[in-house]
Amino acid sequence: MAGYLITLDDVQSLKQIVESGVYSTVMKPPKFATWGTSHEGTFADYLSMKEGDRVFFFVDRRIYGCGKLKNVGNDCKFFNYVDANLPHGHNTTTFNQTKIIQNSSRDNRCFCVFEPSPAFFVNGIDMDQVLISKDNPFRSLRTMWKVSFIKMDDDESLALYNIIIKFNENNLTNKTFHLAYKTQFYNRLKRLNLFKYTLDRHFLIEQCTNSKTNQLRHEMALEASLCEILSFETRNPFGRWDYISHQVAASPFKPVDYMDKMDVFGYRFVTGYEIKSKYIIAELKRDVATTAVVEQIMKYVDWVSNEYANKDYSMIDAYIVAADFTDEVKMMAKKHGVRNYTKGYRPTQFCVWDSLKMIKYEVQSNDVVFSAIN
Repeated sequence: MAGYLITLDDVQSLKQIVESGVYSTVMKPPKFATWGTSHEGTFADYLSMKEGDRVFFFVDRRIYGCGKLKNVGNDCKFFNYVDANLPHGHNTTTFNQTKIIQNSSRDNRCFCVFEPSPAFFVNGIDMDQVLISKDNPFRSLRTMWKVSFIKMDDDESLALYNIIIKFNENNLTNKTFHLAYKTQFYNRLKRLNLFKYTLDRHFLIEQCTNSKTNQLRHEMALEASLCEILSFETRNPFGRWDYISHQVAASPFKPVDYMDKMDVFGYRFVTGYEIKSKYIIAELKRDVATTAVVEQIMKYVDWVSNEYANKDYSMIDAYIVAADFTDEVKMMAKKHGVRNYTKGYRPTQFCVWDSLKMIKYEVQSNDVVFSAIN
């Protein structure tokens, strides 16, 4: 299962959040009456959250765990009040009447629900101790920078879980070393009608669509929408995927601000087994794609082949998603979207990878619709 590492200001905040079993990111209102890309990036992280995903907290160099996201009804994340999806000011009366989290502000727009699994331990583990552990798969953890929380893949999440459990082996059954958790908030949520607090992509699409072109104004809004679609829906040109994230690093380690990042990255397992069978890479353009995007995504294809797929290109599906494609881009994709590689031993197989696909998007009826380009 995937995992989320959430940054907090102090241990007192950690105790309060664990006790209630709810986490809410502070999202300051935008300067203008539209969501900015930083807000849309936070929504993208929320939109791919699933029940069972692990939860960890980071406070003053130390990591605390462990928990997991928990559904209330059909979901584990919600808006905090009825007009929290709007980027402009709020009606004070409406906010006070409809807010779910007590003692919250209007900057606490959305939240996720979690529970201990098996417990949140009083003793956190130092970040350096995690990163120097043997056979560690940490990628996202090493690139955490200027964000409220990060999403980790299954390998990274499990490794962090195992390290924390081993570190607290003597405290597993001793509740003196467990942070308090109470179920009052969860039980109150179960009694509410949460339909009007639904957190999905449609509000973002509605507010970020150029009605004249039926295109989105920001690529991040497209990222957020695609993250939700690939996480929960299978009736699309991309197929089924078990893990989806966005802005995943795709370059050797260097100052984070200079690292290349894939717009959308993920994988799926062999059905019935936690064995990765395919990786997905998607590079997104809100308007017409240019030839530069072909060079960009093929760089990411090579990166994933080397870093994730053991140089087996057949494990990679790559997509360019854009509002439209010129003939020049189509020709370049066919010419340069190819890799020759070898596979297997005795005998060696000479293989050709040509799984770069072009997907056109448009906005219809307050949703993003995708169609494959031949």
